[in-house]
Amino acid sequence: MSVIAAYNPAIRIPVVPDAKPVTALKDEGPTLEKSSETKVVEGVTVTISAAAFKAAGVEQRSNADIDDSGLEDNVKQVLKMIRQLKQQIAEKQAELAAVAADSNLSPEEARAKASALQTEIGSLQAGLMSAQTSLAKAMKGMSAEDSMKAASLAM
Repeated sequence: MSVIAAYNPAIRIPVVPDAKPVTALKDEGPTLEKSSETKVVEGVTVTISAAAFKAAGVEQRSNADIDDSGLEDNVKQVLKMIRQLKQQIAEKQAELAAVAADSNLSPEEARAKASALQTEIGSLQAGLMSAQTSLAKAMKGMSAEDSMKAASLAM
C-alpha cells in the first residue's frame, strides 16, 4: 500500500501504540525502554516545495477577478475551466513548436510526438468548445450586464 503525504508541520499524525500492555512487556524478561521515536511506515512521502505553494497561490490570484465578479457559482466554475483549458492548449502548442524545432529527433520520432500532441490539443479544444457552449447556455438567463461581464472574463 502506498502512502502519499505532504509535508505540513501543522498536521500531526498520531502514532499507534503497541497492542501489548506495559505489564506484558515487563513479564517478557529484559526491560525495554520506552522510545520517543516514531515508527517509520513504509511508503512514499511527497514534499511540496515553497515554489509549488507559491504557484498555487498565483493560480488562485489569477482567478480572483472571476471570484470577485458576483456571477453565479456555476458560471464562475465554467469561466475557470475555460481559462484552464486555454492555458493547457497554449502549453501543448508550445510543446508542439519545441518538437518541430528539435533537430535531435529522428523524423519518425518527431512525427510521432507531434501527432500525439496534436491529438491532445484536439481533445482540449473539444473540451473548450463544450465549456463555451455551457457558458453560452448559462448566459441566456443572465442580465445584459452580467452577460457582458461573463463574456469579458471568458476572453
